[in-house]
Amino acid sequence: MLSGSPLRAHAGFTLVEVLVALFVVALGIAGAAALQMLAVRSGRDAARLADAARLARSLAERMRANPRALALPDADNPYLQLDYDAASGAPAASAQCYADTACDADELARFDLFEVSAAVAAGFPGGRIRVCRDAGPLDAAGLPAWSCDAGAGAPLVVKLGWRAQGDAATGAPRLMVPLAGAAP
Repeated sequence: MLSGSPLRAHAGFTLVEVLVALFVVALGIAGAAALQMLAVRSGRDAARLADAARLARSLAERMRANPRALALPDADNPYLQLDYDAASGAPAASAQCYADTACDADELARFDLFEVSAAVAAGFPGGRIRVCRDAGPLDAAGLPAWSCDAGAGAPLVVKLGWRAQGDAATGAPRLMVPLAGAAP
């Protein structure tokens, strides 16, 4: 005969407790996956920003290495004509100016611009690059605009932007580098 012990004392977890525990574990896994995706996207954006800074610095060095083209008036300066948008197609080819090729200052500048534009097209989705004189203020969000004021004494700047994942279009430039030491 049973000695009056309740049957409840031998029972395990209830189905509701197991379902709640599974739900909490599923929420934790989903949160960890979302955090991992955010970390990967942030890492990719940081790498792209570093690549953009290297490209802008490279263009600045190319410009400094071609003082004849840089010293031309703004209207004739080939570097200040750069406003390339990757959405418009592949950049226009130019003369190949390598160590064994003789190029004048204008041909060298056009070659530099072709290589930089090709790098923008290859490395930045929906990329755009512009070189101009600009001393304009930043907008309310602290971002530069694609337009340039071209005022007298305004510094030369390189503006580079691209479409990030989920963006519909290339918004404001993501990087604006003033070219210190460039001839006016």
